[in-house]
Amino acid sequence: MTSITLDRIAHAYGGKPRSESDYQLKPFQHVWEQGLAYALLGPSGCGKTTLLNIISGLVIPSEGRLLFGDKDVTRLPTEQRNIAQVFQFPVIYDTMTVAENLAFPLKNRRLPKPVIEARVAEIAAMLDLTADLGRRARGLTADAKQKISLGRGLVRSDVSAVLFDEPLTVIDPALKWELRSKLKAVHRALDLLMIYVTHDQIEALTFADKVVVMNDGRAVQIGTPAELFYRPEHTFVGYFIGSPGMNFMPAAVKGDRARVAGFEFGLGQVYDNVPAGQPVQVGVRPEFVSVTSGPGLPAQVRRVADLGRKRLAYVSLGDHPLVVTIPREVEGLGEVVAISIDPANTHVYVADARVQGRAP
Repeated sequence: MTSITLDRIAHAYGGKPRSESDYQLKPFQHVWEQGLAYALLGPSGCGKTTLLNIISGLVIPSEGRLLFGDKDVTRLPTEQRNIAQVFQFPVIYDTMTVAENLAFPLKNRRLPKPVIEARVAEIAAMLDLTADLGRRARGLTADAKQKISLGRGLVRSDVSAVLFDEPLTVIDPALKWELRSKLKAVHRALDLLMIYVTHDQIEALTFADKVVVMNDGRAVQIGTPAELFYRPEHTFVGYFIGSPGMNFMPAAVKGDRARVAGFEFGLGQVYDNVPAGQPVQVGVRPEFVSVTSGPGLPAQVRRVADLGRKRLAYVSLGDHPLVVTIPREVEGLGEVVAISIDPANTHVYVADARVQGRAP
């Protein structure tokens, strides 16, 4: 077990890149820490699978170095990298029993039989496969087969990392939560470096200690789920994380006040470092904008959505659309409502990047 360093890793398919747009993966510098679970999250085509394939050795990067600990593995083949990989579809032997499937990676390394049996029993117990150890894989359900595939990736205790490439795609939605919980529990028990690729933010946020949000070949932000939700460093992160995503409004910012469509409201910090001549936006999540029965900013109601656990109103502040929460005690919305914006959770963005203010 070890850390993995991406030292200015970048990749362009099809030869030497002539401009930034030629990169499928733009230069990336980061250290994956041993014992943590990471998720690579982003839309299709953002570069997350390319990055995973570089780590696994399926792709040799155009630029930069890949280090496992202090060892440069940039050009080493997959079999010399000491990693395990779990794919989108189960990779198992249908004619073998569950126990034989789990034992296969260990038998290939000629480990003693008692060691193999103990490790197989440990992983089977973690994944609730103990009762099926003697059954052939062919007759099992799709989720059970994927648990075997997960187990095969986890059974070796000496790997540098375990890589997951959207492993729950084929699983019934009702069972995904259970498998994610199992995988999280296994990670805590085994203390392995795990890297998990997904386009599903729920999978990423419930599995990972840190999430790498990617867009257009770039790692836009790396942070804990709480950091991504409460302090998005880029407008893409604010938009992509959350359901619905963050509200953004073009604004004029002066000191601790913002002006949007002629309406002024307070900010939680003082901004005296906003550069001139660049687009400025304020961003606030729907959870921190609410319809109020007291004084507030006047907003035109366009529609209301009752989601059971919460109610949302889609409104307009001037010409700018907003999604706001409706407290349960607020009844019977009219065409115009008063809304309040929580200044402590409102952020300022210049050219899509968050600007750090200072305390008043």
